[in-house]
Amino acid sequence: MASSDSDSQLKIVHGDAGYILEDVPHFTDYILNLPTYPNPLRSNPAYSVVKQYFVHMDDTVPQKVVVHKDGPRGVHFRRAGPRQKVYFRSDDVHACIVTCGGLCPGLNTVIREIVCGLSYMYGVNKVLGIDGGYRGFYSKNTITLTPKVVNDIHKRGGTILGTSRGGHDTSKIVDSIQDRGINQVYIIGGDGTQRGATVIYEEVRRRGLKVAIAGIPKTIDNDIPVIDKSFGFDTAVEEAQRAINAAHVEAESIENGIGVVKLMGRYSGFIAMYATLASRDVDCCLIPESPFYLEGKGGLFEFIEKRLKENGHMVIVIAEGAGQDLLTESMQDMDQKDASGNKLLQDVGLWISHKIKDHFARKDKIAINLKYIDPTYMIRAIPSNASDNVYCTLLAQSAVHGAMAGYTGFTSGLVNGRHTYIPFNRIIERQNMVVITDRMWARLLSSTNQPSFLSPKDLDEAKKAEQPPSQLLEGSSCNDIGEAEKKENTFSQLLEGDNFKDQQQSENHADNGIKTIN
Repeated sequence: MASSDSDSQLKIVHGDAGYILEDVPHFTDYILNLPTYPNPLRSNPAYSVVKQYFVHMDDTVPQKVVVHKDGPRGVHFRRAGPRQKVYFRSDDVHACIVTCGGLCPGLNTVIREIVCGLSYMYGVNKVLGIDGGYRGFYSKNTITLTPKVVNDIHKRGGTILGTSRGGHDTSKIVDSIQDRGINQVYIIGGDGTQRGATVIYEEVRRRGLKVAIAGIPKTIDNDIPVIDKSFGFDTAVEEAQRAINAAHVEAESIENGIGVVKLMGRYSGFIAMYATLASRDVDCCLIPESPFYLEGKGGLFEFIEKRLKENGHMVIVIAEGAGQDLLTESMQDMDQKDASGNKLLQDVGLWISHKIKDHFARKDKIAINLKYIDPTYMIRAIPSNASDNVYCTLLAQSAVHGAMAGYTGFTSGLVNGRHTYIPFNRIIERQNMVVITDRMWARLLSSTNQPSFLSPKDLDEAKKAEQPPSQLLEGSSCNDIGEAEKKENTFSQLLEGDNFKDQQQSENHADNGIKTIN
């Protein structure tokens, strides 16, 4: 039995034994009688020896890998990969690539592999780079991208296309896409960027254009839901080790030395948590998901005193979004946001360093030596490591295969170790966060031997809270967030609160039911 939500983003297919497929849009949902063509990979010698290279149309990937024998099969996503039939002739493809938001290791690798994938696998030779993020569609020049141009860019940090926050004007962007004759758009960015990609897709569909909109999720914080992890995350954790090691050397080399390291993590503390677990030199890790307090019994200051008496030094890792509630008194601009709609945060690392110094200055018996390290921009700007390079390559190639096969309005992502096509609405519905009642956070507390800083009341509330599973954690201990058919978020609700002011309601299509794609 197949069913479709009233929103064109939600294609839900129900099967036996509680099987649910959250499918992605396809050209055939709103354009009739489209011709198909044999996939050029059939004659590509590189793939001639590969057995069953083309993905079967019924292949799907489960979102939840830990199940019970009598439980429902649960939510699935369409498996990524090449199809036997494509919806573009190679010579007709005119693709473009845009990067938006902050920097992240691996951006250039994704750009390179989209260009090379289109060229080497599908024979596409018309690819444009959009300069400077979303506003580049209508206010800046484009860059012609060829395999030769992008050959060495993966060895550099940043993005050769330039990036920006905000600048999203749906009508102007889609007008530019039409005017330039672009029919494949690859959008690399975080949740705000993917919201922008969502409304671009909706406008393209409203106009009935044969234009594939494919997203590649980018966030160094790993705060995008559904996917196992975001590209650049491994590189960020690895580079964070350098800062932690420096803080440890500084602290260890002087009496009562304290090293404070601030790492990325506006709302999610994954980098801080994994860097702490990997380092083993950290005495205390503070993340946004786990409240802490400074004064009194069981507070941070008491723990610092205890650790200094035991070891003579200590290292504190703090995520940038941690402790923001404690800064409320000094946050005069706490309601201000950047161009991407993110709340502007105070420098919690600098703040907590001053608080620790002030506290011990009032205690004549302990003289401390504190060093504060903020490696944020050093981490963001480096090239991706080998692991992330491979991951970026597969993400990019999956997006190319999906666009050529006629899929649109999707994000390419890794789910339970398999590459999939995920509807935009699932990527932007919430943020992935550390579950502090799960095993991984318990492992960190055990590793650092730090207190949780949670009062019994806070701990009880945390256990009762309905927290979504974190992709990097073990799913068996995460709370169930319910089945997909219970979701009633409309497209407009998903965009509520975002900084895109120019978005308009999309028209409902009479033909947006589930179709069999041959």
